[in-house]
Amino acid sequence: MKPLHLALQGGGSHGAFTWGVLDAILEARAVIPVLTGSSAGAVNAVALASGWSVAARSGADRQTGAREALRRVWEEVMGLGVYGSVQRQWLSAWVGTASLIGWPGGPALSFHPLQNLLQRHVDFAALQDSRAPAVHLGATHVRSGRAKIFRGTEVTLDAVLASTCLPTLFPTALVDGEAYWDGGYSINPPLSPFLAIDGPIDVLLVQINPMCSAVPASMHDVQQRAQELAFNASLLSQVRTVAHANQLVALGLLPARRLIRLHRIGGSEELLRFPPSSRASADAGMILELFSLGREAAARWIAAHAADVGIRATLDAQDYADDTWLRLGALASGAGSWRQRAIARWRGMLEALRHRARK
Repeated sequence: MKPLHLALQGGGSHGAFTWGVLDAILEARAVIPVLTGSSAGAVNAVALASGWSVAARSGADRQTGAREALRRVWEEVMGLGVYGSVQRQWLSAWVGTASLIGWPGGPALSFHPLQNLLQRHVDFAALQDSRAPAVHLGATHVRSGRAKIFRGTEVTLDAVLASTCLPTLFPTALVDGEAYWDGGYSINPPLSPFLAIDGPIDVLLVQINPMCSAVPASMHDVQQRAQELAFNASLLSQVRTVAHANQLVALGLLPARRLIRLHRIGGSEELLRFPPSSRASADAGMILELFSLGREAAARWIAAHAADVGIRATLDAQDYADDTWLRLGALASGAGSWRQRAIARWRGMLEALRHRARK
């Protein structure tokens, strides 16, 4: 398979679907130069990159090393399902399906439940090795509300804790003295790093938060849908930004090396079978089912679209369009028509000059 950059969305234990996708594309020998992630996507990203790098340093197979690192992380998550109420509360806090209101007087927990898990299974020093895929993690800067993307030497344990920090549940994460919350609030997952890469490149988005849903009836379902909308809002905006950049490439206003061919593996239909509250479940049976669904979805995508990598996009940006995006698209189309007419006139003039020169 040709090089494929990855963008991994967060979504609690439904990130096991992403685990399945990653396992399948690694099994298919995918080469991954860059990957981005927020929240649970950040956990998947650093686990993959760590396993890849450690294997490369020892001369082992990189894809196998990445698969094994992801497996170890998710096996420990599944282990939480057989523990007591405190451990289950940790998982509920991580995946963000506990009450959005939290507890009076502060967050539900005085520590971050993923810290020990990450320390055991992710070699953060290995992420700085030149053989590791480059990792970019999204978080939200609390004071400004702006998206923060940790990259390079900034990708540390503290950065992952910041990317996965739900403020009603965990203490606010501090990185270099600045406060950060979950990346899902502002950039889930980051796509902007791909705009700076000389290409053209192919980016596979693994999306696990549903775009469409039934109108919620209960207050609990309202809270869940509100969080889904919040965690998808930045993705909608970023896909439109990439689409606009690609339009500028088509118009000749940006160089061809800025072209980004977007692809997507989404679990919308499969994941709709699981209630939003299942994002808090550490049930091993459910996580393994999600893993299998992710592998199946990736297998279908590979069979249908692996040959498109390096040639054409397979994600329809219209799926992310709103009224503003459509009006901008119409303007770009108009500019394209004008430009084509201008080029045709110049070509006609040049042909006339060449014809006169031959005479």
